[in-house]
Amino acid sequence: MKNNLFIVSKNGYKYILYALLAALIFGLLDLEFFSFSAFVLALFFMYSFRNPERENTFLDDKAVISPVDGIVKSIDTLESGEYAYRVVIESDYRNVGILRIPLSGHLESVKTVRGARTSKKSKLFYGLNERAELLFVDTHNNKIKVLHRLKQSFAPIAVEIPTKETLYKGTRYGFATNSVTELYLPKNFRLDTKPNNEVQAVHSLIGYFT
Repeated sequence: MKNNLFIVSKNGYKYILYALLAALIFGLLDLEFFSFSAFVLALFFMYSFRNPERENTFLDDKAVISPVDGIVKSIDTLESGEYAYRVVIESDYRNVGILRIPLSGHLESVKTVRGARTSKKSKLFYGLNERAELLFVDTHNNKIKVLHRLKQSFAPIAVEIPTKETLYKGTRYGFATNSVTELYLPKNFRLDTKPNNEVQAVHSLIGYFT
């Protein structure tokens, strides 16, 4: 994803412009309530797509940072397969939606599946909701899988990141608001977070590869 240094992510431009245009049209028609409502909606979009600048302070090449803002809802131990731990982070509209690269290395693969945006309480949530799955590999060949899944979000997942190119920890790579993110971590990983922790992309440490 090309660095976007504006205070609002480019993913939100169309939403903001449409809302402001609607506010202008309603204003010209003397529909003050609808004009005000559209203007408030534009402010909501500006807030939802805010794009703060953040500096990575975890310079250890084996450190993994949070790719999203949110609350750690659970940490599960996986009994079989390639991964030993699953960290679940839930985000809502109050959180910054900008996605950040969790480690320096490269993106091995990415798969985005467009789908529904049902409530997390829905039985369809895990099977049908829109999601993006990314596999990151660091310079020591350590791998982590990141799975973003939307809840009842007004905007689709946006992933703008090249595969095989060198990536740097903390760089922006996309956008997802009102979502659930799952981090799948291998056995040689030491966790440095716990359930109910509030995390921020770039500023919060998930743990280290050993």
